[in-house]
Amino acid sequence: MQRIFTFPDDILKQVAAPVRSIDGTLAAFLDEMAQTMYAAPGVGLAAPQVGLSERAIVLDCDSAEERAEGRGRGLLRLINPEIVEAEGSILWEEGCLSVVDFTAEVKRASRVLVRAFTPEQKEVRLEAEGLLAVALQHEIDHLDGKLFIDYLSVLKRTAALAKWKLEAPNYPGYIRRVSLETPDDRRGHEHPEEEL
Repeated sequence: MQRIFTFPDDILKQVAAPVRSIDGTLAAFLDEMAQTMYAAPGVGLAAPQVGLSERAIVLDCDSAEERAEGRGRGLLRLINPEIVEAEGSILWEEGCLSVVDFTAEVKRASRVLVRAFTPEQKEVRLEAEGLLAVALQHEIDHLDGKLFIDYLSVLKRTAALAKWKLEAPNYPGYIRRVSLETPDDRRGHEHPEEEL
């Protein structure tokens, strides 16, 4: 399981480098990122959040109903993703695995078209709306050194910082450790369902 770097670690402020080589090592790294994302739990995770400043993300925005019915897109592992089209606007309550225990409404494009590569070196184009569109924008922001709190008003950002100061002692070195737990182990823990 990977460690998740938390605000205000410097790696979260860096612009990530493009991935130059898509190989088995990167594919294994993305699989481990996915395990970390599911265990956290979240719906998206960017490589800088786990200490690799390269342009790679994982997402799984399918609902339990979609999984049960065999619908949805399943796990997405995207390399060098870029938004090539964006339209409309939507307000979405966002959280982040790197900004612990804080959520806020953020205005995003309601629809996006993203171009990326898969671990199989295939170029893909994804049209997305709703949660998937928001998650793609959120994770691609991580690759550009941006956090969702950067979109907030000064007042809301100040509130986030104050809350973080109270939580900081729980994350020495700005590191959040996650482990695989059964659903019964997680009962009693508060997690926003859609942390990105």
